[in-house]
Amino acid sequence: MVERKVQWKDVPLLVYQSLGLVFGNLCIAPLFVYKNTFTGRLGRYRSEDTVFGAFSVIFWTITFLALFKYVVFMLRIDDNGQGGLMALYSLLCRNAKFSLLPNQQAADEELSTYHYPGHSNRNTPTTLLRRFIERQKYAKTGLLLLVLLGACMVISVGVLAPAISVFASIEGLEVRAKNVHSGVVVIISCTLLVFVYFLQHRGSHKLAILFTPIVILWLLAIASIGIFNIIKWNPGVYQALSPYYIYNFFKVTGKDGWIALGGILLCLAGAEAMFAHLGHFTATSIRVAFSFIIYPCLVLQYMGQAAFLSKNLSAAHKSFYASVPDPFFWPVFVLATLTATVASQAVISATFSIVKECAAFGCFPRVKIVRTRRWVPGQIYIPELNWIIMILSLVVTIGFQDTNHMGNAYGVAYMTVTITSTLLASLVINLVWQKSLIVALLFIILFGSVEIISLASFFMRIAKGGWIPLVISGVYFVIMYVWHYGARKKYLYDLHNKVSMRWILTLGSSLGIIRVPGIGLIYTELSSGVPATFTHFLTNLPAFYQVVVFVCIKTVPVPHVPHKERYLIGRIGPKSYRLYRCIIRNGYKDTSRHGDDFENDLVMSLAEFIQMEAEGSRTGDGAGDGRMAVVKSSEKFGTRLAMSETSGPGESSGSNPSTTVGNCKSAALRNLQAMYEQESPRLNHRRHCKFELPDTKYSDSQVKNELLELVEAKRAGITYVIGHSHIKAKLNSPFLKKFAINMAYSFLRKNCRSPSVTLNIPRICLIKVGMNYYV
Repeated sequence: MVERKVQWKDVPLLVYQSLGLVFGNLCIAPLFVYKNTFTGRLGRYRSEDTVFGAFSVIFWTITFLALFKYVVFMLRIDDNGQGGLMALYSLLCRNAKFSLLPNQQAADEELSTYHYPGHSNRNTPTTLLRRFIERQKYAKTGLLLLVLLGACMVISVGVLAPAISVFASIEGLEVRAKNVHSGVVVIISCTLLVFVYFLQHRGSHKLAILFTPIVILWLLAIASIGIFNIIKWNPGVYQALSPYYIYNFFKVTGKDGWIALGGILLCLAGAEAMFAHLGHFTATSIRVAFSFIIYPCLVLQYMGQAAFLSKNLSAAHKSFYASVPDPFFWPVFVLATLTATVASQAVISATFSIVKECAAFGCFPRVKIVRTRRWVPGQIYIPELNWIIMILSLVVTIGFQDTNHMGNAYGVAYMTVTITSTLLASLVINLVWQKSLIVALLFIILFGSVEIISLASFFMRIAKGGWIPLVISGVYFVIMYVWHYGARKKYLYDLHNKVSMRWILTLGSSLGIIRVPGIGLIYTELSSGVPATFTHFLTNLPAFYQVVVFVCIKTVPVPHVPHKERYLIGRIGPKSYRLYRCIIRNGYKDTSRHGDDFENDLVMSLAEFIQMEAEGSRTGDGAGDGRMAVVKSSEKFGTRLAMSETSGPGESSGSNPSTTVGNCKSAALRNLQAMYEQESPRLNHRRHCKFELPDTKYSDSQVKNELLELVEAKRAGITYVIGHSHIKAKLNSPFLKKFAINMAYSFLRKNCRSPSVTLNIPRICLIKVGMNYYV
């Protein structure tokens, strides 16, 4: 395990912060666990031994699955300090060829080996399981489907967790206010849910500083109430800590007790967040927070409710609020409502994170991702998803109006996520940690068997609300797999139809076309070769820019890529062609900032590469794609060109040209371009810079000429060229493939964000090249 480097003095602060952003759902579960347990036929077995048995199951479930599984084991199975389903999938894909899209090209392996020398796949012995998955396409597809299933269930949790948390907290009104109708509870719950999701839109960072104090007060309250109930109602409840009561519980209740296990297992709701939020906090801080604060408070609360129910068996349907002493009811009610709001904020943020990571792996349509100024860095906001899950949460609340049905749905979704993480973790243990297959199977048997039994008990409640997460996750599952399938087919088409370097070389330095001033950026998904988009453009308009850069934005299977290692620059063909390649590497946790300073960074990176190549740091073969250079890691980066800021876009385009380098555009074109740029809000907010060559002697005049041409091209302007593809299945394709490509994938492409929008490209600088894909 590689943990985030922090000093021990920082651990208390991280523990404090984690209480408000990790454990909200786990702490709010006492509101509905016993209520969901003693519903249905289990109500016939209401006795002290049955209540003690239910508490014993709760205690050992939290101890075994929350404390042992997550705190002891899962927090060690991380991806360089990152947790969650996609972190486990990334670990597997980085150490073996499990991804359906290529992820072990030269650009990926160099970075992965540098940052994870202990997990280099080159030094990893090949096992039978690894060879089987790598060679069998259906095995890779099955692994991807397992990950997508878990991700879809995380989205379902994002819908159901706020609904049940808020509704269960407001439901306390029916305990003390006898004249409150259930419709009033629904209206208040829906209003609060709208407020919760609206906070995401407005920026919950403004209130995030209050999250932890609210959760701390809630923990103190439920622990105090638990101690009070133990002393007042049944001090002998401590005996239920013995596993004997579990045996006696199932002996007495039989099948009914097994079905009731679904309600008991809701005490785990939110435990997965400890692993999912590992990237925001260290494993040490999460362990300390759970072991010394969360775990004791929850045990005291569940024990206190059991003591209360052992003497008040008829109050099982309202056990939590009924067990609150009268003078403290309304303060606890307000605290419960606030804690439910905090817990909802955390689970919604986790939903945004999983969708962003799926999109990085090419498994989700393009959406707008906004970086928020949250208390904890790395938090994001996705507008489209926020409003969709808000509507679904409202539908669930209005449709069910009952925590029992919501709990059944929540349990199905949550237990599916935990089983998925257990299976992926076992693969990591065997294939990444290089432990024997027996150790991996023991991990599955130890934890997975309990989770599968629990999930089976929830499936007995499918008709009573358990079908909801199946429907929600089913819709998202189809969307995500169809998008990944279409994107993979499109990539393979580009790969098989890329232009050969021999054809490029036969064109000569002019490429057989008119070279006009400026820099042309051609976006492609290929990390090598010349895309068909380039030749398609030339066949329709035989003119192109004097400097051509093929830009590939690539997600590599690592959490974060350092900024200085993000840009890879190489050359295509001989130097006189002025063809370059730029690969921009992002980790699956990185939020792309493409747009603001990209043009300036690109020019500086190209200048650095030209100098490094001349100095012999990197050499190309002169006949194809040269070796790629990590230019920003050079100590001389930023000194090859003199850069100064200008007051506006007009100056950067050549209104005040330097005496060193002129602008090849006519005065009329420069004035027209300046006018368009002034009318573009995006360009007006960009940082505009002017480049010049420093007064240094160059040993090679060709290097100086190439740099002068680069600066001249930058002054003339930069144009972005993106393929505007129309994808159709071949006529002889099976019906299912035609439906997936022609109907589903085409619909998703037309209704998701355009690549130019996600890349923050101004429209006045954009050229779209139409391409027909028959896959």
